[in-house]
Amino acid sequence: MSDDIQPWQWPESRWRGIVERVRAGRALRPRNWPGGARCAVALSFDSDHETNELREGGESIGKLSQGQYGNRQGVPRILDLLGRHDVKASFFVPAVTALLYPDEQRRVVAEGHEVALHGWIHERNSVLPEAAERDLMRRSADSLEKISGLRPVGIRTPSWDFSASTLAITREMGLLYDSSLMADVDCYQLLLNGEDTGVVELPVEWIRDDAVYFNMNRFAGLRPYTPPAGVFDIFRRELDAAFNEGGVFQLTMHPHISGYRSRIWILDELIRHARSLGPVWFATHADVVRHAKANAQ
Repeated sequence: MSDDIQPWQWPESRWRGIVERVRAGRALRPRNWPGGARCAVALSFDSDHETNELREGGESIGKLSQGQYGNRQGVPRILDLLGRHDVKASFFVPAVTALLYPDEQRRVVAEGHEVALHGWIHERNSVLPEAAERDLMRRSADSLEKISGLRPVGIRTPSWDFSASTLAITREMGLLYDSSLMADVDCYQLLLNGEDTGVVELPVEWIRDDAVYFNMNRFAGLRPYTPPAGVFDIFRRELDAAFNEGGVFQLTMHPHISGYRSRIWILDELIRHARSLGPVWFATHADVVRHAKANAQ
Protein backbone atom coordinates (compact mmCIF):
# COMPACT_ATOMS: atom_id res chain seq x y z
CA MET A 1 0.00 0.00 0.00
CA SER A 2 1.30 3.47 -0.87
CA ASP A 3 2.66 5.46 2.07
CA ASP A 4 1.56 8.76 0.55
CA ILE A 5 -2.14 8.30 1.22
CA GLN A 6 -3.64 10.43 3.97
CA PRO A 7 -4.93 9.04 7.28
CA TRP A 8 -8.50 9.78 6.23
CA GLN A 9 -7.91 7.44 3.28
CA TRP A 10 -6.61 4.55 5.38
CA PRO A 11 -8.57 1.30 5.33
CA GLU A 12 -9.92 0.20 8.71
CA SER A 13 -7.31 -2.54 8.98
CA ARG A 14 -4.52 0.05 8.99
CA TRP A 15 -5.82 2.45 11.65
CA ARG A 16 -7.15 -0.38 13.78
CA GLY A 17 -3.79 -2.16 13.61
CA ILE A 18 -1.98 0.98 14.77
CA VAL A 19 -4.37 1.53 17.67
CA GLU A 20 -4.33 -2.09 18.82
CA ARG A 21 -0.56 -2.64 18.63
CA VAL A 22 -0.05 -1.69 22.30
CA ARG A 23 -3.22 -1.42 24.32
CA ALA A 24 -4.46 -1.25 27.90
CA GLY A 25 -5.92 -4.52 29.08
CA ARG A 26 -7.65 -5.39 32.34
CA ALA A 27 -7.47 -2.80 35.10
CA LEU A 28 -5.60 -4.06 38.15
CA ARG A 29 -7.07 -2.09 41.03
CA PRO A 30 -6.62 -4.35 44.06
CA ARG A 31 -9.36 -5.33 46.47
CA ASN A 32 -7.44 -3.60 49.23
CA TRP A 33 -4.10 -1.97 49.96
CA PRO A 34 -1.63 -3.18 52.61
CA GLY A 35 -2.35 -2.30 56.22
CA GLY A 36 -5.90 -1.23 55.49
CA ALA A 37 -4.73 1.80 53.49
CA ARG A 38 -7.34 3.62 51.46
CA CYS A 39 -4.96 4.36 48.57
CA ALA A 40 -1.37 3.88 47.42
CA VAL A 41 1.00 6.81 46.96
CA ALA A 42 3.71 6.11 44.38
CA LEU A 43 6.24 8.96 44.31
CA SER A 44 8.88 8.94 41.59
CA PHE A 45 11.87 11.03 40.63
CA ASP A 46 13.46 11.07 37.18
CA SER A 47 17.16 11.70 37.81
CA ASP A 48 17.90 13.03 34.33
CA HIS A 49 20.69 15.38 35.46
CA GLU A 50 23.04 16.18 32.55
CA THR A 51 21.45 13.71 30.12
CA ASN A 52 18.80 16.18 28.94
CA GLU A 53 21.60 18.15 27.29
CA LEU A 54 23.80 15.20 26.32
CA ARG A 55 21.04 13.33 24.48
CA GLU A 56 20.71 16.29 22.11
CA GLY A 57 24.42 16.19 21.39
CA GLY A 58 24.68 19.46 23.27
CA GLU A 59 27.66 20.81 25.17
CA SER A 60 26.12 23.85 26.86
CA ILE A 61 28.00 24.43 30.10
CA GLY A 62 25.00 26.29 31.52
CA LYS A 63 22.56 23.44 30.84
CA LEU A 64 25.02 20.85 32.11
CA SER A 65 25.40 22.84 35.33
CA GLN A 66 21.64 22.79 35.82
CA GLY A 67 21.79 19.01 35.48
CA GLN A 68 24.62 18.83 37.99
CA TYR A 69 22.39 20.66 40.47
CA GLY A 70 20.19 17.56 40.44
CA ASN A 71 23.03 15.57 41.97
CA ARG A 72 24.58 18.22 44.24
CA GLN A 73 21.38 19.62 45.71
CA GLY A 74 18.21 18.07 44.28
CA VAL A 75 18.61 14.40 45.14
CA PRO A 76 20.12 15.03 48.61
CA ARG A 77 17.26 17.38 49.51
CA ILE A 78 14.69 14.86 48.29
CA LEU A 79 16.31 11.91 50.07
CA ASP A 80 16.58 13.88 53.30
CA LEU A 81 12.90 14.80 53.10
CA LEU A 82 11.80 11.25 52.30
CA GLY A 83 13.90 10.02 55.20
CA ARG A 84 12.31 12.44 57.65
CA HIS A 85 8.87 11.20 56.62
CA ASP A 86 9.93 7.53 56.39
CA VAL A 87 8.55 7.33 52.85
CA LYS A 88 9.83 5.03 50.08
CA ALA A 89 9.92 6.09 46.44
CA SER A 90 11.24 5.15 43.00
CA PHE A 91 14.10 6.81 41.12
CA PHE A 92 14.21 6.38 37.34
CA VAL A 93 17.83 6.79 36.32
CA PRO A 94 19.48 7.00 32.89
CA ALA A 95 22.58 4.79 32.83
CA VAL A 96 24.80 7.78 32.03
CA THR A 97 23.52 9.50 35.20
CA ALA A 98 24.36 6.39 37.20
CA LEU A 99 27.84 6.22 35.68
CA LEU A 100 28.43 9.90 36.48
CA TYR A 101 27.09 9.58 40.03
CA PRO A 102 27.37 5.99 41.28
CA ASP A 103 27.38 7.01 44.95
CA GLU A 104 24.03 8.73 44.46
CA GLN A 105 22.44 5.48 43.28
CA ARG A 106 24.04 3.51 46.11
CA ARG A 107 22.58 5.93 48.64
CA VAL A 108 19.14 5.68 47.02
CA VAL A 109 19.18 1.88 47.32
CA ALA A 110 20.74 1.92 50.81
CA GLU A 111 17.85 4.05 52.05
CA GLY A 112 15.26 1.58 50.77
CA HIS A 113 14.21 3.23 47.52
CA GLU A 114 13.92 1.71 44.07
CA VAL A 115 16.27 2.40 41.15
CA ALA A 116 14.63 1.70 37.78
CA LEU A 117 15.45 2.07 34.09
CA HIS A 118 15.19 5.40 32.29
CA GLY A 119 17.22 4.82 29.15
CA TRP A 120 20.93 5.06 28.47
CA ILE A 121 21.43 8.78 27.84
CA HIS A 122 17.76 9.84 27.95
CA GLU A 123 17.60 8.99 24.25
CA ARG A 124 14.40 9.21 22.24
CA ASN A 125 13.78 5.49 22.22
CA SER A 126 10.63 5.80 20.14
CA VAL A 127 12.64 6.60 16.99
CA LEU A 128 15.46 4.08 17.47
CA PRO A 129 15.99 0.99 15.32
CA GLU A 130 14.97 -2.14 17.20
CA ALA A 131 18.54 -3.46 17.57
CA ALA A 132 19.79 -0.16 18.99
CA GLU A 133 16.88 0.12 21.43
CA ARG A 134 17.41 -3.43 22.66
CA ASP A 135 21.14 -2.89 23.10
CA LEU A 136 20.66 0.33 25.08
CA MET A 137 17.97 -1.16 27.32
CA ARG A 138 20.11 -4.18 28.12
CA ARG A 139 23.26 -2.13 28.71
CA SER A 140 21.30 0.24 30.93
CA ALA A 141 19.98 -2.63 33.05
CA ASP A 142 23.47 -4.11 33.35
CA SER A 143 24.94 -0.75 34.38
CA LEU A 144 22.31 -0.04 37.02
CA GLU A 145 22.69 -3.53 38.45
CA LYS A 146 26.48 -3.23 38.61
CA ILE A 147 26.34 0.19 40.28
CA SER A 148 23.38 -0.22 42.64
CA GLY A 149 23.71 -3.92 43.38
CA LEU A 150 20.11 -4.61 42.34
CA ARG A 151 18.71 -5.61 38.95
CA PRO A 152 16.00 -3.12 37.89
CA VAL A 153 12.50 -4.57 37.51
CA GLY A 154 10.79 -1.55 35.97
CA ILE A 155 11.26 0.97 33.20
CA ARG A 156 10.14 4.47 32.35
CA THR A 157 11.05 5.31 28.78
CA PRO A 158 12.94 8.60 28.43
CA SER A 159 10.41 9.95 25.94
CA TRP A 160 7.32 8.60 27.74
CA ASP A 161 6.61 6.78 24.51
CA PHE A 162 7.06 3.40 22.87
CA SER A 163 8.54 2.39 19.56
CA ALA A 164 6.93 -0.53 17.78
CA SER A 165 9.48 -2.75 19.58
CA THR A 166 9.58 -1.33 23.14
CA LEU A 167 6.98 -3.56 24.74
CA ALA A 168 8.34 -6.72 23.12
CA ILE A 169 11.84 -5.88 24.39
CA THR A 170 10.46 -5.09 27.85
CA ARG A 171 8.78 -8.49 27.96
CA GLU A 172 11.87 -10.19 26.57
CA MET A 173 13.95 -8.71 29.40
CA GLY A 174 11.53 -10.06 31.99
CA LEU A 175 10.70 -6.66 33.44
CA LEU A 176 7.80 -6.48 35.87
CA TYR A 177 6.39 -3.13 34.86
CA ASP A 178 6.49 -0.02 32.73
CA SER A 179 5.61 3.51 33.84
CA SER A 180 5.42 5.55 30.64
CA LEU A 181 1.87 5.36 29.30
CA MET A 182 -1.38 7.09 30.15
CA ALA A 183 -4.45 4.95 29.45
CA ASP A 184 -5.75 4.84 33.05
CA VAL A 185 -5.13 6.00 36.61
CA ASP A 186 -4.90 2.45 37.98
CA CYS A 187 -2.36 -0.22 37.11
CA TYR A 188 -3.35 -2.27 34.08
CA GLN A 189 -2.24 -5.13 31.89
CA LEU A 190 -0.25 -4.25 28.80
CA LEU A 191 -1.45 -6.00 25.66
CA LEU A 192 0.69 -6.50 22.56
CA ASN A 193 -1.45 -7.16 19.49
CA GLY A 194 -4.28 -8.22 21.76
CA GLU A 195 -2.29 -10.61 23.96
CA ASP A 196 -1.36 -10.06 27.60
CA THR A 197 2.41 -9.59 27.90
CA GLY A 198 2.61 -10.09 31.67
CA VAL A 199 4.05 -6.56 31.90
CA VAL A 200 2.03 -4.21 34.10
CA GLU A 201 1.61 -0.50 33.44
CA LEU A 202 1.70 1.96 36.34
CA PRO A 203 0.52 4.97 34.37
CA VAL A 204 1.96 8.47 34.38
CA GLU A 205 0.34 11.70 33.19
CA TRP A 206 1.75 15.10 32.27
CA ILE A 207 -0.55 16.82 34.76
CA ARG A 208 1.24 14.84 37.51
CA ASP A 209 4.71 15.88 36.28
CA ASP A 210 6.56 18.94 37.60
CA ALA A 211 8.46 19.61 34.36
CA VAL A 212 5.46 20.86 32.40
CA TYR A 213 4.81 23.57 34.97
CA PHE A 214 8.35 24.71 35.76
CA ASN A 215 10.68 23.81 32.91
CA MET A 216 12.11 26.55 30.74
CA ASN A 217 14.24 26.83 27.62
CA ARG A 218 15.77 30.27 27.25
CA PHE A 219 16.01 29.88 23.48
CA ALA A 220 12.36 28.91 23.02
CA GLY A 221 9.51 31.39 22.67
CA LEU A 222 7.35 29.62 25.23
CA ARG A 223 7.89 30.20 28.94
CA PRO A 224 5.70 27.66 30.76
CA TYR A 225 5.41 28.61 34.40
CA THR A 226 2.90 27.94 37.14
CA PRO A 227 3.49 29.25 40.67
CA PRO A 228 4.46 26.50 43.14
CA ALA A 229 1.19 27.00 45.04
CA GLY A 230 -0.73 26.36 41.83
CA VAL A 231 1.24 23.18 41.12
CA PHE A 232 0.63 21.98 44.66
CA ASP A 233 -3.10 22.56 44.22
CA ILE A 234 -3.18 20.43 41.05
CA PHE A 235 -1.21 17.62 42.66
CA ARG A 236 -3.33 17.79 45.84
CA ARG A 237 -6.56 17.50 43.87
CA GLU A 238 -5.21 14.43 42.06
CA LEU A 239 -4.23 12.95 45.41
CA ASP A 240 -7.63 13.68 46.95
CA ALA A 241 -9.38 11.98 44.02
CA ALA A 242 -7.13 8.92 44.26
CA PHE A 243 -7.89 8.64 47.96
CA ASN A 244 -11.65 8.97 47.40
CA GLU A 245 -11.55 6.32 44.68
CA GLY A 246 -9.31 3.94 46.59
CA GLY A 247 -6.75 3.92 43.80
CA VAL A 248 -3.18 5.03 43.14
CA PHE A 249 -1.71 8.50 43.30
CA GLN A 250 1.36 8.44 41.05
CA LEU A 251 3.62 11.50 40.82
CA THR A 252 6.68 12.29 38.70
CA MET A 253 9.21 14.91 39.82
CA HIS A 254 12.74 15.82 38.72
CA PRO A 255 15.53 16.58 41.19
CA HIS A 256 16.89 19.39 38.99
CA ILE A 257 13.43 20.98 38.83
CA SER A 258 11.66 20.41 42.16
CA GLY A 259 14.81 20.13 44.26
CA TYR A 260 14.92 23.89 44.74
CA ARG A 261 14.31 25.64 48.05
CA SER A 262 11.19 27.40 46.76
CA ARG A 263 9.68 24.16 45.42
CA ILE A 264 10.72 21.29 47.69
CA TRP A 265 7.93 22.26 50.07
CA ILE A 266 5.43 20.90 47.51
CA LEU A 267 6.65 17.37 48.15
CA ASP A 268 6.74 17.95 51.90
CA GLU A 269 3.17 19.25 52.00
CA LEU A 270 1.86 16.51 49.72
CA ILE A 271 3.20 13.84 52.06
CA ARG A 272 1.70 15.61 55.06
CA HIS A 273 -1.61 16.08 53.27
CA ALA A 274 -1.76 12.44 52.21
CA ARG A 275 -1.38 11.32 55.81
CA SER A 276 -4.00 13.80 56.99
CA LEU A 277 -6.58 12.16 54.73
CA GLY A 278 -6.41 8.82 56.51
CA PRO A 279 -4.54 5.56 56.00
CA VAL A 280 -2.35 5.65 52.89
CA TRP A 281 0.42 3.35 51.69
CA PHE A 282 3.61 5.00 50.46
CA ALA A 283 5.44 2.47 48.30
CA THR A 284 7.85 2.08 45.41
CA HIS A 285 6.41 1.60 41.95
CA ALA A 286 7.60 -2.02 41.99
CA ASP A 287 5.82 -2.76 45.27
CA VAL A 288 2.59 -1.09 44.09
CA VAL A 289 2.65 -3.15 40.90
CA ARG A 290 3.36 -6.41 42.73
CA HIS A 291 0.46 -5.82 45.10
CA ALA A 292 -1.95 -4.72 42.37
CA LYS A 293 -1.07 -7.69 40.17
CA ALA A 294 -1.50 -10.19 43.00
CA ASN A 295 -4.71 -8.71 44.43
CA ALA A 296 -6.63 -7.32 41.46
CA GLN A 297 -10.40 -7.43 41.66
